[in-house]
Formats: sequence, C-alpha cells, structure tokens
Amino acid sequence: MGGRSVTGFLFKLVLAIVVFVAIMRVGMLVLAGLSRSNEPPPPGEMRKVNLRYRCSICHTEVRMTQAAEELPPPPRHCQEDMDLVAPTFE
Repeated sequence: MGGRSVTGFLFKLVLAIVVFVAIMRVGMLVLAGLSRSNEPPPPGEMRKVNLRYRCSICHTEVRMTQAAEELPPPPRHCQEDMDLVAPTFE
C-alpha cells in the first residue's frame, strides 16, 4: 500500500515539473517576441511621428504627424527654424 502512494506522488511530481517547464518555455517565448523591436522602415518611407513645433517670432504652432525620419529637421516659418515643443503622448 505504501508503494502506491510513493508512485502516485512521484508521478504527480514529474507531471508538475513537466507542466512548469512547458509554461516557463511558453512564457519565455512570449517575452522574447515582445522584446524584439520592429525593423526600421526603408530610407525615405514615411513613418508616424507626433511632433509639435512653434515659431519663435509669431508663435504659430505646427503639428507634424508623418516624417521620413524619427526626428526630422524643424520646418521653417518667418524665415527661421521653428522650435520643437515637447511632444505629447497620445
């Protein structure tokens, strides 16, 4: 009778270890997939940005939503480069 309970316990222990390893492996694969960043788009292709610029002379504001670079050069207004205003996180 004592041998059956030990065998049952060992079976449950091995099963628990196998389930644990399987769950850990799936979790690590999910985390590895989330940690990979997307490859950058080809040069010259438009990408989404959320930048706001303000003219230092007349205080006109411009919102840029697409650009060829992550941080493009500022647009010009009143013959001067516009100042980058802190981008909002929308």
